Amino acid sequence: MQMIVNYPEKLPDALQQSSEQFEHEAKMAMAVKMYELKRISSGTAAALVGMERVAFLLSLHDYGVAVIDLSTEDLQSDFANA
Repeated sequence: MQMIVNYPEKLPDALQQSSEQFEHEAKMAMAVKMYELKRISSGTAAALVGMERVAFLLSLHDYGVAVIDLSTEDLQSDFANA
């Protein structure tokens, strides 16, 4: 499937990016947010952007998103069971 997003022609220039850079960043932002909201897996998010899963996970810090998002209770349980 394909999704078409219209954006102002001058927006990439205003952000000092090429159209390709802007579109990649927009896809990345969408994939990261959906991953952060636990709507899609890291593998699906990586495929959405066209990159390897590990590369996607390593780039999450650029967007302020943790690779591992465990609650305090989950962490305590993991430590207790280690």
